Amino acid sequence: MSGPLEGVRVLELAGLGPAPHAGMQLADMGADVVRVVRPAEAAHERAGNAHVQRGRTVVVADLKDEGARPSLAGLVRRADVLIEGFRPGVAERLGLGPRECHALNPGLVYARVTGWGQDGPLSGRGGHDINYIALTGALHAIGTADEPVPPLSLVGNYGGGSMFVVTGVLAALLRRTRTGRGDVVDVSTVDGTCALLQPILELRGRQEWSDRRQDNLLDGGRPYYRTYACADGRHMAVGAIEPKFYANLVAGLGLAAADLPAQDDPEGRPALAKSFADAFARYPREHWEEVFRDLDACVTPVLSFAEAAAHPHIEARRTLVDGPEGLVATGAPRFASASGTGAPTPPVSRTATLAEAVEAWQS
Repeated sequence: MSGPLEGVRVLELAGLGPAPHAGMQLADMGADVVRVVRPAEAAHERAGNAHVQRGRTVVVADLKDEGARPSLAGLVRRADVLIEGFRPGVAERLGLGPRECHALNPGLVYARVTGWGQDGPLSGRGGHDINYIALTGALHAIGTADEPVPPLSLVGNYGGGSMFVVTGVLAALLRRTRTGRGDVVDVSTVDGTCALLQPILELRGRQEWSDRRQDNLLDGGRPYYRTYACADGRHMAVGAIEPKFYANLVAGLGLAAADLPAQDDPEGRPALAKSFADAFARYPREHWEEVFRDLDACVTPVLSFAEAAAHPHIEARRTLVDGPEGLVATGAPRFASASGTGAPTPPVSRTATLAEAVEAWQS
């Protein structure tokens, strides 16, 4: 697949969570990604373009097999980037740690991603997205007033994990163009999640964010930034923060500003929220979609995945398309040099033997 990373060779030692998602992103941008899968995990691999493993050359090899070492070393020598998502110390025990790999290829960008990081008291412990974001404060801030609610795996594994793998890899590749030297990129989901939280931490430092859920500007604590149920049980999302959007919201709901508490009156929030809730509850979602279709109020329907794929905006940009096993997100971001104004087609994976992968990278 053409793209800005065309010609960049990535060796991905198959893992879970953010590591394969980072490999997908790099493949979407044109990198030549070889994904080495251990035999016990091969049955779980999905070929084609429908899943996170898309866009790779998939090779099955036992990383503990001495017979595979020369071929793996051949891939390391020719790679620009290596990605691994093992627990700390595992790659070293396999003879594939940064020191061993840089001895073979000093210019290699070696990216390793874990939940807790390569060091620290919890570095050797297991965990999942919910555990990592729990430790950062992010999970405490998300949910209802009564309890935290896990926000899928988007905040930790992918927002705080794979996106920082891609950022770190690209930064290290850029530095290599000046120095010729590779680097080790240590990505921790905990670190990345905290970096994502910086705007909220800044508000908190200014005493503009409390530790109570649904008490703040962006967590549903304001009547003009939350979701409302419609008569059919479906919902509309309201983000009318700025005065012009707020005025259009009030007008679209058929309310009079003079009859409502001021937008940012803390004492009036319950009454204001009730007025908005009562208004939305009078009609089904389709009614409100039509009302706000051409009214610039930052009001949109809350869509299911199936509904999202059929929305005119998503359809126009081909952001979600049908794949062999359901919806597929097309590549992001887009590059005019690679795809013009159209959405890129997700690249398709293929399988190869270890010897074939080495031969392909010898050319």
